[in-house]
Amino acid sequence: MSARRADSLGGRAAVVGIGATAFSKDSGRSELALAAEAVRAALADAGLTPADVDGMVTFTMDTSPEITVAQATGIGELSFFSRVHYGGGAACATVQQAALAVASGLAEVVVCYRAFNERSGRRFGAGVQRREPSAEGVALGWALPFGLLTPASWVAMAARRYLHAYGLEPEVFGHVAVTARRHAATNPAAHFHGRPITLADHAASRWIAEPLRLLDCCQETDGGQALIVTSVERARTLRHPPAVIAAAAQGAGRAQEQMTSFYRDDLTGLPEMGLVARQVWRTSGLGPGDIDVGVVYDHFTPFVLTQLEEFGFCPPGEGAAFVASGALPLNTHGGQLGEAYLHGMNGVAEAVRQLRGTAVNQVAGARHALVTAGTGVPTSGLILRADG
Repeated sequence: MSARRADSLGGRAAVVGIGATAFSKDSGRSELALAAEAVRAALADAGLTPADVDGMVTFTMDTSPEITVAQATGIGELSFFSRVHYGGGAACATVQQAALAVASGLAEVVVCYRAFNERSGRRFGAGVQRREPSAEGVALGWALPFGLLTPASWVAMAARRYLHAYGLEPEVFGHVAVTARRHAATNPAAHFHGRPITLADHAASRWIAEPLRLLDCCQETDGGQALIVTSVERARTLRHPPAVIAAAAQGAGRAQEQMTSFYRDDLTGLPEMGLVARQVWRTSGLGPGDIDVGVVYDHFTPFVLTQLEEFGFCPPGEGAAFVASGALPLNTHGGQLGEAYLHGMNGVAEAVRQLRGTAVNQVAGARHALVTAGTGVPTSGLILRADG
């Protein structure tokens, strides 16, 4: 997809299988075991076998190589394999790359997967530890010595500027947290099943990095999630109604850094997500009013607001009021704040369930779902639609 014109990928591939492990704080299993379980579950959900698979896509951060996961699950020859960088920013891009492979004939059935022990093993929320010197890490050298050591502290910088620019208080972020936890409370797969919160609970939670409180920050989770992508034509012969990939895009903005793009002219938006938005709207022919459910990456609550603003659901500075209005069903699985932090892959699965009509918090008649990937980094997004 070019940033300047519509592409021809939309409508040529679909997500046909979803599978996940249990989400926990201590899996007691290897990340390879989690990946293999999720992949097998996704294939079973699609009604496909390991022998059908000829492509795999994952994250650069994943510790389970494609060939090892293939061996563990009985998958044979691979004609396509790829990895996408930038942590959670890769979530929707894995599906995009799978769709590209299918549409170009490089592969027929592609597995996208992500598995980690992010709570019991490496904790991304702990910040930068024992990092090897690299050009990519140079930007962090301008932040770490001054105490900006963790993702929460990096996001806090942008969040503080957002509040100042629009004359808001930190309490506005609570609308995102309350919405996520309300949905998680009715989702048996969610870590916070049965545990909704109120705006008062949010405001009473302890500071992590002002203006971010504990309930503004997503969970740390052990688990795995896998998705199966194939052609729309083949999808129509399989077990479930396909979730057609109407548009898929990646975006990296000017002066882009990983979580520390503090030297832009304006810190109140997310230009990389704005780029994704322009692309998916143009290619799909849709707009904000056509979206029935939004699955918006919620590692930290402030960036949910700015994403909604970048996509045009509301004017800048009005994201909190938009969320509070309930105008768009948002993160109906509980998001990463309420269900699990799987670098956004569980969000793609929720969009698929909504279009199938099988979600726990089902939106009646849902036909178009927007999914976004990690923010503050080069990122990606999807619009999925029901077939027909």
